[in-house]
Amino acid sequence: MRLGYFDLFMESDLFLVYDNVQFDKDGWRNRNRIKTPNGPQWLTVPVLTKGMQRPTNGEIKINPHEPWARKQLKSIEQNYRKAAYFEEIYPLLSQGLSQPYERLIDLNMHFINAFNHVFNIQTPHQMVSEIKLDLPDGKNEKLVALCRYFGALEFYEPAGGQGYVDPALFEKNGIRLTFQQYQHPVYPQLYGDFVSHLSIIDLLFNCGPGSLEVIKKGNACSRKRVPKQP
Repeated sequence: MRLGYFDLFMESDLFLVYDNVQFDKDGWRNRNRIKTPNGPQWLTVPVLTKGMQRPTNGEIKINPHEPWARKQLKSIEQNYRKAAYFEEIYPLLSQGLSQPYERLIDLNMHFINAFNHVFNIQTPHQMVSEIKLDLPDGKNEKLVALCRYFGALEFYEPAGGQGYVDPALFEKNGIRLTFQQYQHPVYPQLYGDFVSHLSIIDLLFNCGPGSLEVIKKGNACSRKRVPKQP
């Protein structure tokens, strides 16, 4: 999870977790980067996909036969033990990575909730798979249907969605479409020149209580929220 992900939470009244869409094995859901003296390093959670046809994010299971958690904690400790807020943040990671999670999404949601608690972000979230609604097949139609189900007047979409989200369909249904325009902020780091788009833990280790204000600096969309209907 990167900084912009938590901007989405902060700017939303309700966050939808798409756990029933196809898992992207080359995406970020089971991996992220930390900073080392030799540059960025990937930390990857090994998952089981062999023999699965188009598994969803909610179906992906963690490989229980690899000691990945112990290795990741060791790497995190080696590279961040001199960080200003190591003592405050490391126990949070150690506790989370010590849990025997079977599904990747449960591990991810644990840390999303834990970090939101640290940031005092109180936006509720909803698993899409748990919504009792007969959703249409098209990507855009699904998003519009979900907005209408929750009575949303605005949909806040990551910038990557500009390649497939149809603004005309949202406008036709009276829903304001806003694309995230997150400009990655610079903050103090270990090991020389600043590196962007690292895991949120890099920010937390280096900035501690000031992390939330750093995240806010990246929100460049300067938008006003659509007021809720009475």
